[in-house]
Amino acid sequence: MLSPMTRVYLEIGPKRVFACSAEWPGWCRIGRSEEEALEALMTYAPRYRVVAERAGLTFEPGDPVVVERAEGGTTTDFGAIEAIPSLDAAPVDETEAGRTVALLGAAWELFGEATATSPEELRKGPRGGGRDRDKMAAHVVNAERAYARKIGVRHKPIREPSALVAMRADLAEVLSRPSDGGPPVPGGWPVRYAARRIAWHVADHLWEMEDRRA
Repeated sequence: MLSPMTRVYLEIGPKRVFACSAEWPGWCRIGRSEEEALEALMTYAPRYRVVAERAGLTFEPGDPVVVERAEGGTTTDFGAIEAIPSLDAAPVDETEAGRTVALLGAAWELFGEATATSPEELRKGPRGGGRDRDKMAAHVVNAERAYARKIGVRHKPIREPSALVAMRADLAEVLSRPSDGGPPVPGGWPVRYAARRIAWHVADHLWEMEDRRA
């Protein structure tokens, strides 16, 4: 049997590839080939361990084993996950749901701490671009609000910290429920994919902020 810590699916776009953990929401990295994506995923294992340990979980992954390949598209090449693998259609039990919410909560907490301790002006990226701290934080929240609608959570634009707390509490409530694997609302996302997409986006910008504040 495969260890849950090693199961990976690949999202393959025309030019770029994401390697995503099947069981650890947010642990996804990109490369120009399958090999590069898998190498990047494992390179980020120590950084994801910080998220897992904050959630109270032991994270000791072995070598990745590819269990599925999903077709990506232009969004993949742009640098965001978009494909929903067939493995996300499997039912989610109470244990997995609770574990997922703990990991997502840890990612939110760590991103909040990074935002609070980073300067407003961040070092520019390799091509001279990138959002500064407040714009990055606002981008994460606005994207999350859009993702939330995919699982039936609807909130007005977030303008106060209390509104963000309320939205994330509603997200956690939906994601904490056992699921048959299907989308909780018509035309929405399976909860497993929604959790991965949200956690990946938070973790990706957490690591970007950490890298660019030095």
